[in-house]
Amino acid sequence: MKRMETWRWVAAALLLAMGGTAGRAEDLPIQSFDGTGRLSYSTLDDGKDYNYRVEWAPTAAGPWSEFGGAGAFWLNARPQASGSVVTSTVPMCYRVVANRGDYMAVDIRGLLPNYYPVTYYRTLADVPGGPNSDAYKTTNLLLRRIPKGTFTMGSPAGELGRDDDETQHEVTLTKDVYIGVFEVTQRQWELVMGNKPSYFNNATYYQTRPVEQVSYDDIRSGRDSFMSRLRSKTELSGFDLPTESQWEYACRAGTSTALNSGYNLTDPYEDARIDEVGRYYYNGGQGYSQGCTPSLGTALAGSYLANAWGLYDMHGNVWEWCLDWYGTYPGTVTDPKGAPSGSYRISRGGRWDRNARSCRSADRYSRLPGSRDGYEGFRACCTP
Repeated sequence: MKRMETWRWVAAALLLAMGGTAGRAEDLPIQSFDGTGRLSYSTLDDGKDYNYRVEWAPTAAGPWSEFGGAGAFWLNARPQASGSVVTSTVPMCYRVVANRGDYMAVDIRGLLPNYYPVTYYRTLADVPGGPNSDAYKTTNLLLRRIPKGTFTMGSPAGELGRDDDETQHEVTLTKDVYIGVFEVTQRQWELVMGNKPSYFNNATYYQTRPVEQVSYDDIRSGRDSFMSRLRSKTELSGFDLPTESQWEYACRAGTSTALNSGYNLTDPYEDARIDEVGRYYYNGGQGYSQGCTPSLGTALAGSYLANAWGLYDMHGNVWEWCLDWYGTYPGTVTDPKGAPSGSYRISRGGRWDRNARSCRSADRYSRLPGSRDGYEGFRACCTP
């Protein structure tokens, strides 16, 4: 990241720098360290959402704690303008970094104890290796910032393959959110969780196939869940599953058609228009076996056309768990979180062994949160 480097000791001013590989850095109004463990500084007030974090080092020359180490202290959640509390008053050099980029990458290789480095990239062109690199399907999680906005959720009455629970309604999302460019893969699950639960376990191909046979509870319930570990090791409390509305908004990427490629279906069962956007029954979802290659069963992440926001496999491959309880849609609503309670959680996106109608942007499915099978996967989400 490019940062303007102005370093002082704790009793003096802090640096507040703009992060991002292609971004500029600048000094901004800040306050001082008061000697009791509180760092006070001014947050950016330009109407945009930033991620702020505090970094420290024993000298102005580093080494900086962005590479981990004992005693490293991070604040990635957005603090109030009044400042943030640090746990040590030992004389150190501190800085505050503000990050905002279209892409966020989380290095999950475990090179540092109990810490996953987080990097923000200002634009698509700044993402090393490009977004479809195998690195973002194995050793790193890559997420795309989806801008806040208003859209029509559900399907119109005349949409082919429509179900009765897809009533159209206006939804406003008031916050940007980072959504995984890919479904979480088997290798990514293995690195974070230390096990290999998936049915499609061909040793040659398993790493970049989507993880399946993971339940809603495995993903986000309890201290040892996937999301809990991500939150702990990144210090980003916003990691979770997307809400159902966040998922559909991200899937559609500005489209109102059955598919995010801009097309409606011509057949609710077998439709060639699915072939360019995802894996389903008629282009590889039949004749599978546990050890089959990706030509059958689940496809490798990123095998099909991405949507306008650069997200892959939103149609087909595996159903994706969402945060919400299944329930009836409300009317016009802002930042909905689904039914207040229920027996079933929402899954979206269709799956490798279903027909075309199940892969539509508006299609909904409900599952018991403890269910594990070869159809259910998920996509990471992070709210700044």
